[in-house]
Amino acid sequence: MMAQAPVLPRGFELPLKQRLPRIGSIDQVAVEQRAAELAKRSIKKDAKVWALELALRCCDLTTLEGQDTPGKVAALCSKAIRPDPSDPNVPSVAAVCVYPNLITPAKERLAGSGVKVASVATYFPSGQAPLDVKLRDVEDAVAMGADEIDMVIDRGAFLSGRYAKVFDEIVKVKEACGAAHLKVILEVAELGTYDNVRRASLLAMAAGGDFIKTSTGKLPGAATLPVQLVMLEAIRDVHAETGRKVGMKPAGGIRTSKNAIQYLVQVHETLGPDWLTPDLYRIGASSLVNDILMQLRKEKTGAYQSKDYFTND
Repeated sequence: MMAQAPVLPRGFELPLKQRLPRIGSIDQVAVEQRAAELAKRSIKKDAKVWALELALRCCDLTTLEGQDTPGKVAALCSKAIRPDPSDPNVPSVAAVCVYPNLITPAKERLAGSGVKVASVATYFPSGQAPLDVKLRDVEDAVAMGADEIDMVIDRGAFLSGRYAKVFDEIVKVKEACGAAHLKVILEVAELGTYDNVRRASLLAMAAGGDFIKTSTGKLPGAATLPVQLVMLEAIRDVHAETGRKVGMKPAGGIRTSKNAIQYLVQVHETLGPDWLTPDLYRIGASSLVNDILMQLRKEKTGAYQSKDYFTND
């Protein structure tokens, strides 16, 4: 799906050439056709419960609103631990994502549960702040106990061709994370083209990101199957070149179980079963969880449960 490689950013041509495959152009028709074909794959009935539970285990529950309170975060954490209070066999989700000032109540409520606490940082969602402000944001979140940091790239710098600035910022944020895992948000709706999505993905991985993530969830455009495929193929190419496994997180717009399973199928067909784990795959779609719970109840009881029986988040 790639053609002629463009000139690499000045200042780190050699490291990229050593570590990454050639950066080329994306065949839009081929990507969208392949994504459509994979979306038609069906899951056999005996595997559907497994797929639904996997999707749930990979979900990150998120609240990033100005009206967030410790009580709201505690309630979200309770749902993260026990998504369906009537069925203890339903697994917990992967993580809860909050603003830095709400990390402490999240950590307290999730203690001992295995559910991670993620925090947005680097002047989320715009990324438009001086680097020292962004790094202080990350350092504060880590000091308060965040297990994962979700950073946003400087899309203005990227779109104006200042790739080295984007690369260097990610490197410094990764250093500031310490032991916390770093998810790098590309905000694909602002990147404009599949070529830019691939290039930003490769930059984020070369700079040390543990995950690449599609979106902040604050813009209308979010994850799509073709965009995820472009990012998965970049992950595949980096793994083939370096042996390093980088995680993937589509976020925004995934609202139904059927759609979530399409995303999981794409991961399986592009990267293989090793990536079908919360350690390497996440779904940022809080509204998806209730649909998964409804579908699980249907598979186990033969009858749909009203959505009114599940909490809205």
